[in-house]
Amino acid sequence: MKRATTIQLNQINQDFYRATAAEFDATRQGGWPGWGRLLPALDLPLHSLLDLGCGNGRLGVFLAARQAQPFTYIGIDSSVDLLARARRQLARDPNIALKLIQRDIVLESLPPERAQLVALIGLIHHVPGFANRRRLLASAAQRVQPGGCLVFAAWRFYERERFRRRIVPWPAGIDVERHDYLLDWRRGERALRYCHYVDDSEHAQLIAATGLRVTADFRADGADGDLNRYTVLQKG
Repeated sequence: MKRATTIQLNQINQDFYRATAAEFDATRQGGWPGWGRLLPALDLPLHSLLDLGCGNGRLGVFLAARQAQPFTYIGIDSSVDLLARARRQLARDPNIALKLIQRDIVLESLPPERAQLVALIGLIHHVPGFANRRRLLASAAQRVQPGGCLVFAAWRFYERERFRRRIVPWPAGIDVERHDYLLDWRRGERALRYCHYVDDSEHAQLIAATGLRVTADFRADGADGDLNRYTVLQKG
């Protein structure tokens, strides 16, 4: 994908989260069922979590409620509004040593921070371009401390008719890749977001890009229990 197209699609999502931050936060307070299924594959208690595309920080809240030991939470997101909401939630917990970083990791490299657990939940479908998604997974794997884990989830929205009904045509002149879609958001503020459907073939290539060992792989969430595909990988 051309750099100009990456920037254009990324801007669609920047505009989307600027318009929908309040509604998005309100509809994403608890953890998904798949998060509970992740727990046996993770080495709890955690001492550190690097949450890429952290949004309102709910993964940190979810994990903090499941261990008594303090841990360091490093959240990275491009949305100033969602980071502010993450700070309000996470700063309440005295067991969380909090660090939030405002960075657009679609267009910029990851910061050098490393962690026992590196997570990409609700993120990969917003990264334009296969080469960029593969590069991000490889970089995320480098941020995992020895013996730690990387977990990423791919949203399988295209397999559900209710989400396919939300697809709107691309404007003329945008050179997108296969499985790139523009979806209509229908809660509160009306807005459009760029989403990529990661199929099984691409998912396998993203796993390979990490160079890590798969320890868990399953589908969960949604009415049918298979809306997201989760993969947990371990380093060393």
